Amino acid sequence: MDLVPEAASAHEGASEVITGHLDQIWSFLLSFAVIANIWREHHRTFSSVATFTRSLMVWNMGWLLSVVVLPLPTEMLGAFGRDRFVGAFYYSTLLTSMVCRFAMLRILKTTPALLEEDGQAARRRTEDLYTESCLNVLALVIAFAIALAVPVLQYYSLLLLAVLPRLARLRGRRTAR
Repeated sequence: MDLVPEAASAHEGASEVITGHLDQIWSFLLSFAVIANIWREHHRTFSSVATFTRSLMVWNMGWLLSVVVLPLPTEMLGAFGRDRFVGAFYYSTLLTSMVCRFAMLRILKTTPALLEEDGQAARRRTEDLYTESCLNVLALVIAFAIALAVPVLQYYSLLLLAVLPRLARLRGRRTAR
């Protein structure tokens, strides 16, 4: 939203708000897509939670803080591009979010009394989410290492987040047969 008054005060044309700021617009869209996915995963995590513990609430607040912070490094991506510090800041913020979710799922997995349903299905679902979360953390750590080692692959390494959990699901389906 700040782009519009900036462009107007610089006497830029209306179309230049878009064409002259594609990097910032891209970072905004990226931020939205990532946060939407993070919220979807949070909903999946808590969809069958009946009660909270103090530790679950603390990890949830850490997760929430990471979501609130995420637009800052994402905006920096638009402004500074492939800067190593920006990449590290962005990856660290994502990693914080994923580690918090992983910790919450570990609490739910080891304390099934927190779940609404005290059945095998709820436990199995939580265990599946826990495994997926563990793979996401692993994928992000590997992606982060790749991004630091090979800066030209910096954000392409995030594609690992789409690969590892999907491979695990395919493996799980084959095992179930």
